[in-house]
Amino acid sequence: MAASQAQAQEQSRPTGDVNRDQVEQPVVVTASRTSATKEDSPQTVRVITSEEIEQQLQLTSDSSQILSNLLPSYSPSRQKMSGSGETLRGRRPLILIDGIPQSNPLRPTGREAHTIDFSMVEQIEVIQGANATNGIGAEGGVINLVTRRPEPGSFNQHVEAQVTTPTRELDGDTLSYRTTYGVSGNSGDVDYLFSASFEDQGLFLDGNGDAVGVDNTQGDLMDARSFDILGKLAYWFDDDQRLQFTLNHYDIEGHNGYLSVTGDRDNGVVTTSRRGTPEGDAPYNRVWTTGLSYDHYDLAGMHLSAQVYYQDYKALFGADNSATFQDPAFAPAGTLFDQTLATTSKYGTKVSLSRDDLLDERLKLTGGFDTLFDDTEQYLYQTDRTYVPPASYIDLSPFLQAEFAPVDSLLLSAGVRYEYAKLDIDDYQTLYTRNAVDVEGGSPSFNETLYNLGAVWKPVEHWSLFANYSEGFTIPDVGRALRSIQRPGQSVDSIENLRPIVTDNVETGLRYDDGRLAAELNYYISSSDFGSRLVERDDAFFMARQETEIKGLEAAVGYRFTDQHAGRLSYSRMRGRYDSNDDGHLDASLSGIDVAPDRMVASVSSDWTDNLSTFVQANYAMDMSFDEPEREFDGYLLMDAAVGYRLPVGQMNVGISNVLDEQYVTYYSQSALVNDERYFAGRGRTLTLGYRLDF
Repeated sequence: MAASQAQAQEQSRPTGDVNRDQVEQPVVVTASRTSATKEDSPQTVRVITSEEIEQQLQLTSDSSQILSNLLPSYSPSRQKMSGSGETLRGRRPLILIDGIPQSNPLRPTGREAHTIDFSMVEQIEVIQGANATNGIGAEGGVINLVTRRPEPGSFNQHVEAQVTTPTRELDGDTLSYRTTYGVSGNSGDVDYLFSASFEDQGLFLDGNGDAVGVDNTQGDLMDARSFDILGKLAYWFDDDQRLQFTLNHYDIEGHNGYLSVTGDRDNGVVTTSRRGTPEGDAPYNRVWTTGLSYDHYDLAGMHLSAQVYYQDYKALFGADNSATFQDPAFAPAGTLFDQTLATTSKYGTKVSLSRDDLLDERLKLTGGFDTLFDDTEQYLYQTDRTYVPPASYIDLSPFLQAEFAPVDSLLLSAGVRYEYAKLDIDDYQTLYTRNAVDVEGGSPSFNETLYNLGAVWKPVEHWSLFANYSEGFTIPDVGRALRSIQRPGQSVDSIENLRPIVTDNVETGLRYDDGRLAAELNYYISSSDFGSRLVERDDAFFMARQETEIKGLEAAVGYRFTDQHAGRLSYSRMRGRYDSNDDGHLDASLSGIDVAPDRMVASVSSDWTDNLSTFVQANYAMDMSFDEPEREFDGYLLMDAAVGYRLPVGQMNVGISNVLDEQYVTYYSQSALVNDERYFAGRGRTLTLGYRLDF
């Protein structure tokens, strides 16, 4: 069994006192579907380690904030339950948990980053730029959250507790609590892991000490409780065959203890919160993710990987008296409060078979077949009305990928993937405010053949150059297209906005890595002839299908000063354009709902002694202008710091987020949505005290 294969598919089987963690091995990116290493990838790949995740968790539990802190090309976090508008390289990424898709292609709710507690995550694999290796949804890239694996040894436990408070005020309303527990090990041919977490977050304060505005409709992380349960059970039939069952249940729900107080954007007055009980039920996310995976590492000299998965997803949004929800059959105009519940159940399979010893070990072939079956709907929760009609989706995708090394210094890759997609939607009626028109159902189908070509050249030691062309495939937001119909006589089969989005990604760059200094520079162009963007109208978003193009530059350098001290500096710049009048010219700029601002992230981690460690990071989002002056972004600098000290028993951690207590308005509130209700400030300085014990 090859060591790299074993690393790619969880941990290798223990043998005596030796295990894979004791042997230096190349980092394998399981999300690539070909067990490619980061060094041999023709695309920009970022592998976020468990140490980096633990450093971030000392500062925040917000998964969007963690991704943003570590990935400059990821949009600044909204710091809310909804991450709508948070993109990777200006497009939506496909978020996976152990290869299982969390993104919901038919009705994206923006909460895909909040389907697991990051204390359950051991590694994050990020493939930046459109690609088709994991199927539908990866127009901006892939973010694969690899969950914790059983630690070496027969029985291991850990427990951790944290308390977080704003430094300006310490009381019961603003305190947040968090605790996790985990146990793992192996016994003979069986590996096992169980982990649980619970968090209760209080009121957030901004840099001025005022209550941050609560998002009563989209859902909020503050004044909310969440819990997560992760379980894994694996069995080794022999040294080459492994079967694993994984289950993760994540639940976050607001307490409904605060009401939003509308701000005044024109006069710089941010939205705040006051005590009160909002209308309707509290917003929540409830997600069950299950997977069964089988690996045979030596099936006639090939590696077989097979996975079957199921996910049940429910997202309840808060109540409001939006004009969209009004209907005189239920209440007088302007008095009807309602809320939506989006539900998705999806199951699918992923199968791949690879062989890497062809042509004297110069050729590797990987073939596979993926399926996805998705049932989605969104209805009005209080009045049981159709908002987005039930829709069934089928996606069938065979693929073939080849890697060929004609000489030792050159690796060529090429692949093809065929996507067959079919929607099935019954007849339905739109809401009263959409003229209550009857829409004829239908079963539109689509097929696309997607290609990728790449090359990695290593002319001299430590240096490599790479170039890549890849295509991504996704379905537009079906919900927005269907719920917006107002004209009678429409049929699902004739709705042009349901056509798939095919994104072309061209990228080139260079890498340097000598073990102490690692640097990377890349330039990319991401384009779509019939793309999708959100248009703000009357404080709501509607979907427009237009040609779009995003160009960007990224740079990163990491340096290990000594064995105890290391630093990293990364930078991202992107600009987006679209064809506003369908004349074939890109004449307008994409706004903050699509692209991120220029960002620079720097960090330094140090182990001063065997017991004392520190971590400092700076996150600078730079000023940015758009076509509309009202979306101009006033940038900000956020500084964070953490200290860890190993005690005779356990370890104590102290983290300070937003050390400078910067008062700022979030990027989304400045440059994506222009209204008074969601003119939200970001969190001010917070102090987190934590204790962890491994035993």
